[in-house]
Amino acid sequence: MQTTQAKENQDIKRGPITFALIIGAFVAILNETFLNIALADLMDSFQVSETTIQWLATAYMLVIGILMPVSALLTGWFTTRQMFLGAMGLFLSGTVICAVAPGFGILLLGRVIQAAGAGLLMPTMMNTILYIYPPDRRGAAMGLIGLVIMFAPALGPTLSGLIISVLSWRWLFILVIPLALFSIIFACFYLRNVSKVTKPKVEVISIVLSTVGVGGLVYGMGSGAEGGWIGLALLVAGVISLGLFIWRQLVIDDPVLNLRVFKYPMYALSMIVLILLLMTLFATMILLPLYMQKVLLLTSLSAGLTLLPGGLINGLLSPVMGRLFDKLGPRWLVIPGLLLMNVIVLLFTRLTTSVSQIYLIVLYGLLMISMAMVMMPISTTGLNQLPKKLYSHGTAIMNTLQQVAGGIGTALFVGIMVSGQKDYLSHAPNAGAPGQLLRAMVFGMNRAFLIALIFAVVSLILSLFLKRSYAEKEPLQEQ
Repeated sequence: MQTTQAKENQDIKRGPITFALIIGAFVAILNETFLNIALADLMDSFQVSETTIQWLATAYMLVIGILMPVSALLTGWFTTRQMFLGAMGLFLSGTVICAVAPGFGILLLGRVIQAAGAGLLMPTMMNTILYIYPPDRRGAAMGLIGLVIMFAPALGPTLSGLIISVLSWRWLFILVIPLALFSIIFACFYLRNVSKVTKPKVEVISIVLSTVGVGGLVYGMGSGAEGGWIGLALLVAGVISLGLFIWRQLVIDDPVLNLRVFKYPMYALSMIVLILLLMTLFATMILLPLYMQKVLLLTSLSAGLTLLPGGLINGLLSPVMGRLFDKLGPRWLVIPGLLLMNVIVLLFTRLTTSVSQIYLIVLYGLLMISMAMVMMPISTTGLNQLPKKLYSHGTAIMNTLQQVAGGIGTALFVGIMVSGQKDYLSHAPNAGAPGQLLRAMVFGMNRAFLIALIFAVVSLILSLFLKRSYAEKEPLQEQ
């Protein structure tokens, strides 16, 4: 039996629209990790310090985090084509500026413009998928998105390492330009407007509060101790502003972000589990490269190649898990996936100074399999329960929470690791000896992974309450 939404969109050719969205998303998400390995080359080219060069990553994350909460408002003012083509146009412009940048300031400006495009692209893609696919087919579509979200970042460091080894850093941007152009041209022919332009009220106070709130929180948590009193002040301002933003959204008639999405139990539960999972994932993504390069003394390229198989496996399995989700519902995937994740994170808490590279490849690969089993099924379960009028708000909140979780996760787990190192060295004889320093770092990492394990256990417990969900006006289907 067709759902109401399926009947409304039965004349839409979903394949070309999905392909257009995926191309754009792949290009934008690839760019997030594409520059990491080139930071050392950029420091030499522009004669800047580590603190300065990190703004290329920090500014990118800040802009995306700031744009996420207002994406629901923009979706109400602009059509699907306008949002996508505008986002890709911004991304392409920023890429061209980066490619020809004569100095660091211009390069940073290009990254900010790139981030503006990427920040608008993800909500547009998620909203469009929700509009054109009925709930019982969204798993497969979201699985394709999962392929892009995991495959592109996994490929980024390895591919950029190969490019840097034979070409200059500018080619990291030059080679992206034709891909972005192809995405725009393809979308011009095949992308169709599927959402309705409602022109909601522009609530300036809420926009200011969300900008200060998310920006301050992401920067303050991301900068950690290095941010000093400025980082602490921005963190406090961010927390206060977010509190005022949440209060205002609950009392005004036309909120920028409709927080009433949390009255839908599966959405609320899914977001809690998703945040905990992202924290666990960030612990791994941050700590493993440090472990491989600082303890095992692997090169950046070798470390990237170690993580590459896991990312590729995750990407390839995401569409498969999406189709299984459509048939089985969330629990048959999420609970086994989280059980596997708990075992792997437990093994990460027992790292030593002499672990083989093959062992890490296998463990990380199994972790990425578990992520493929849980990430998209959990996201789709929550979004499926929302009525159509709340799609843009649900995706905007989900994307915002992901950015905030990233900032918090980075600061939290690096802070735990550093604290563990200091505790170890404070009780160790010959604390300055190279062997002791390595053991201290491993001790700190194991402590950080122990906290990640707690998050994974809580996620598993909460997942026991997940069940297949649909919007109230759509026919319910029991598992």
